[in-house]
Amino acid sequence: MVNLPEKITSLQNPRVKQLVKLRDRRDRDEAGLFLVEGYREVRRALEKNIRLLELYFCPDWFLGENEPVLIEQARQAGAQLFELSKEAFAKCAYRDRPDGLLAVAPQWKHSLTDLKLSAAPFLLVVESIEKPGNLGTILRSADAAGVDGVIVCDAVTDVFNPNVVRSSTGVLFSVPIVVADSASVHTWLKQQGVRIVATTPDTPSLYTQVELRGPLAIVMGSEQYGLSDFWLKQSDLLVRIPMAGQADSLNVAMATIITLFEAVRQRNG
Repeated sequence: MVNLPEKITSLQNPRVKQLVKLRDRRDRDEAGLFLVEGYREVRRALEKNIRLLELYFCPDWFLGENEPVLIEQARQAGAQLFELSKEAFAKCAYRDRPDGLLAVAPQWKHSLTDLKLSAAPFLLVVESIEKPGNLGTILRSADAAGVDGVIVCDAVTDVFNPNVVRSSTGVLFSVPIVVADSASVHTWLKQQGVRIVATTPDTPSLYTQVELRGPLAIVMGSEQYGLSDFWLKQSDLLVRIPMAGQADSLNVAMATIITLFEAVRQRNG
């Protein structure tokens, strides 16, 4: 006989309080846990065999009819189930309009040596990205471009931030991600024979007019300051995206998409 999920209605329940705490980076890191909110995100976590420790659900917030199947899949995969009242779920949810599914998963850490490189490695390096939404969109773009991995240098934003999970639409679970310092990443890239191409507005070389085939790491800088002097000096080549209007920069996520897919065009050609 299958045990029925525990029902939680009190906003003062310790589990509700713990879920709220996991929005904060310090609490996430201390617990070694993070939140996975949303039907699509939970589904993708299960598809990639991410271990879900707990799954909280609230039928009053469901948007469709497939949630019970997903809940059963999570249960069979080992997640402990809890049913929350509408008010309790609203307190725990990160989204303004939740869809009734919220899971807790253990954090993981990958090193540079864990990355499985193709014959002609294709990597994305991002330095000091500040906004979780941008980092999530960058991960989604990197997945679409088919990179071997995303390396987050000198991280400002926590890759397990709920908004990173949300804006990546769960791609966080499918793209290999490594967090490391810039010096270690540069040394490792050189050891692997990977050419480093950095983006900056201060160069005459257009990104469409340079060779982006072969072993390649594209390096993107932070929203406010761009790339540090370290990467500008240590890269093999600097490229820019032409700007015709008055704006002097693009959103880093959009600039990443543009540069990645020029590389994809060349590499597929």
